Amino acid sequence: MEGTSVLRLLALISLLSCSTNQAGLTVSPSRSQFFEGESVSLSCEEDDSSAGWTLRRNTTRGTRTQCADGWWRKEGSTCKASSIREHDTGVYWCESREGASSSSVQLTVTGGSVILQSPVLPVMEGDDVTLSCRTKTPPSSLPAAFYKDGSLIRTEPAGHMTLQQVTSSDEGLYQCSISGNGESPSSRISVSGSDLSPFVKMTPPTQAEPVPDDGDDDEITTKHHF
Repeated sequence: MEGTSVLRLLALISLLSCSTNQAGLTVSPSRSQFFEGESVSLSCEEDDSSAGWTLRRNTTRGTRTQCADGWWRKEGSTCKASSIREHDTGVYWCESREGASSSSVQLTVTGGSVILQSPVLPVMEGDDVTLSCRTKTPPSSLPAAFYKDGSLIRTEPAGHMTLQQVTSSDEGLYQCSISGNGESPSSRISVSGSDLSPFVKMTPPTQAEPVPDDGDDDEITTKHHF
């Protein structure tokens, strides 16, 4: 019994040690899709600066590259692009010197005229999540059809759709289209349980998926239910 108690104590200490050495990837504006030419910044919000968190990405131009390798502009712990391009589409994440990784996010850059504004990070189970379908040029709020995994959900006259109190069944690939303007790329929405952190995973990120400023970023909203 005493040996078991010691093992449990060591496991708890190890867990607490890991939880205090974490980083979250912050994307600004906080969305997963961008028009070509827009500006974006990414940063690693770290609990322990001594861990040496580095922003990395996988794109068609390279794997596990970091901001200092020549893409975008590094300012402290932030990596900025003043004019994002389609070849910047890919998977982005923070990585420590010890090899721990934050949750990875998929950023999609399109040369088209429609994007879906959706949360770039996993949303909490029970939240309300509002999606917005936007055009590159005004008027941006037009009637839009929303799809999940290729199937039509519904059409909204103002281009906004709210998912009420999301659960794991709401996870999937979402897309929207606006008549006369075209359709957006697809973006995945992930849902985390209340006991899980949406920011830190200890698993390596996946390779980027291939991909064939209107000032309305605040249309992406989540509402917590307690």
